[in-house]
Amino acid sequence: MFDNFPLWPARASTAAGNVDALFIFLLIVSGLMTLLIFSALVYFAARYRHRRGVLAEQIEGSTPLELTWSVIPFLVFLAIFAWGAVVYFKGRTPPRDSTEVYVVAKQWMWKLEHSEGQREINELHVPVGRDVKLIMTSQDVIHSFYVPAFRMKQDVLPGRYTMAWFRATKAGTYHLFCAEYCGTQHSGMIGSIVVMEPAQFEAWMSGGSVGPLSVTGEKIFAELGCATCHRADTAGRGPNLQGVFGKPVRLEDGRTITADENYIRESILDPGAKVVSGFKPVMPTFQGLVSEEQLNALVAYVKSLSQPVAAPTNTAATRPQENSQAAGSQVQ
Repeated sequence: MFDNFPLWPARASTAAGNVDALFIFLLIVSGLMTLLIFSALVYFAARYRHRRGVLAEQIEGSTPLELTWSVIPFLVFLAIFAWGAVVYFKGRTPPRDSTEVYVVAKQWMWKLEHSEGQREINELHVPVGRDVKLIMTSQDVIHSFYVPAFRMKQDVLPGRYTMAWFRATKAGTYHLFCAEYCGTQHSGMIGSIVVMEPAQFEAWMSGGSVGPLSVTGEKIFAELGCATCHRADTAGRGPNLQGVFGKPVRLEDGRTITADENYIRESILDPGAKVVSGFKPVMPTFQGLVSEEQLNALVAYVKSLSQPVAAPTNTAATRPQENSQAAGSQVQ
């Protein structure tokens, strides 16, 4: 219906329909209320206008009428709130198996890196029908990642990560804008989201990769000497990072927080801000020593330490009895 309407952007994500439905509902409610109020204003102005020789009379209030015009708008606003909350939380809660893309905004460009290692500038290639989670930060000032066709807009802030996600439904090229004034060339901070069929996307992904982002982060982790303190055993001066991502972490001050991307980022740049219980604040800051891209790689590496490792192939499958006996002796 709206595809050929020039003032209505294309719908190209699973969230677009819900956002449009809520927006249309708000327009209809606002239009009906405006019409009702205007009609009542004209009627009362004509019906109770001043007439010569007619004295004004005191009109007592009507309790049923006052309850009606209080309860009905309250229910309408409550419905808008509930509907908007559902749309908001769906848009802010990426599925667990989403493909991750790290975004660094700077004056005046978008730098994007897939978890598989492919890097792009002002362009993002994604497949149709796959959930894509954007982990975004700014290198300088506040920016805003805005894709009208996806009905998605998320501020990108310096010093922390913000998240957004989408699932594209139609192949094509869609506009990417910065929706927050960020300097003299703000209007030129534009890009494209290229949505491809899965086969075409896999072919595109097969070329130009420098290796997974987590592998790059592992190299940086070793180069910075992080492995000397963050050891897999209990002898390290820093906490063991194996399996820490997404889990609750108890701090020295008694608080318990979840180890998410922002926690890992802060622990690298300001390690004294949240010290893990049982450890001393001896870690130096890496603020100014690592770039935003290197920081993204380190975060991706720490996250990879919590991903399940595929079980090795059972080479002794032809001897199941022998295998089970060995396993039983190990458990005991």
